[in-house]
Amino acid sequence: MNLTKTIEIKAVTTPAEMEMFLDVPARVYANDPNWVPPLRSDIAKQFAPSNPFFQYGRLQAFIALVENKPVGRIVASINNRLIEREGKNLGLFGFFECINDFEIAQSLLESACHWLREQGMSEARGPIDLSTHNNCLFLVEGFESPPMVMMPYNPSYYPEFIERNGWQKAKDACAYNFPLDKPLPAEFEKAYRIACKSGIIFRPLKTKGEEFERDCISLYHLFNKAFANNWSSTPRTEAEFLEEAKSLQQLVDPDVFPIAEYNGEMIGFFMGLPDYNIPLKHVAGKLNWLGILKFLWYRRQIDQGRVIAICSLPEYRRKMVPLALIYLGMSGGIQKGKPYKQAELSWVWEDNFPSRKLIEAAGGQLYKKYRIYEKSL
Repeated sequence: MNLTKTIEIKAVTTPAEMEMFLDVPARVYANDPNWVPPLRSDIAKQFAPSNPFFQYGRLQAFIALVENKPVGRIVASINNRLIEREGKNLGLFGFFECINDFEIAQSLLESACHWLREQGMSEARGPIDLSTHNNCLFLVEGFESPPMVMMPYNPSYYPEFIERNGWQKAKDACAYNFPLDKPLPAEFEKAYRIACKSGIIFRPLKTKGEEFERDCISLYHLFNKAFANNWSSTPRTEAEFLEEAKSLQQLVDPDVFPIAEYNGEMIGFFMGLPDYNIPLKHVAGKLNWLGILKFLWYRRQIDQGRVIAICSLPEYRRKMVPLALIYLGMSGGIQKGKPYKQAELSWVWEDNFPSRKLIEAAGGQLYKKYRIYEKSL
């Protein structure tokens, strides 16, 4: 960028401007070998009037233009569920992307903050794309490798830019690397046997038809019980949860998605997914006929997976359910015929010490860190 550039920040109000908004990442990551383009249609869908978010929130998207070319973007949003839960006028920013130019980044951040102030907000938090159930967090350590499925990625200059703009760390999240070339400590198999003797039944997630939907409804209620107090999180409706679940239905490997039940009630689960970022990297963000063919071809290269959540109701932890689920999920991933060589356990809030201790006891090694920022308005 030359020193005489003119930066124009535009509120996105037309389909043509939304197209420019969606174009920004391709420019930012043009020479980044670790970037995995998200599906363009998935991003666009979040701004469609049909998104349930608009029943309880509002947003404004902005693009930064230099010589009429999109070089950055940001979204300011207000999630009324989060305001109600935290009891303060808290706004969010997300969908942030920007070329390596602090002046442009600062203009975008200030535009988002100005909009939030106009809406009566007194604090801002981010990056959060409308809610923490969507993409959120800036990567701050561990830029050496690509992100796994449904994990964020960004240039290393993003944290520097936002801190220069006066934002402060709110909380970090951790990602653990878990090589699958050696067995778990013996305590995990022992925990599985103890849980079975206690009357716990373990089985894979059902992935077909009405059985899948019934399992997902049980998962929904278990999520709401187990993660009700997660920081900066808000509960989803059953319809929202089921829509996301159905979008993942064809991607599930039931061998790495064990369920725990007691007296017919789901009381725990281990949610693992194959790393579909490996084939997605080759489709350039578009699942047209050519993209689908590439996806099907490159999915054969998947050799790793991500553990998204390990969940147990508190009253069953003494029955060793979390350790038993880890044993089953990891054993399922290394059985004969499976391609997995390593797993990522992510993300875990830095102050979630029980989960971090459990992961580290199983052999997980901290290898990436992510951050949410806050700023007074």
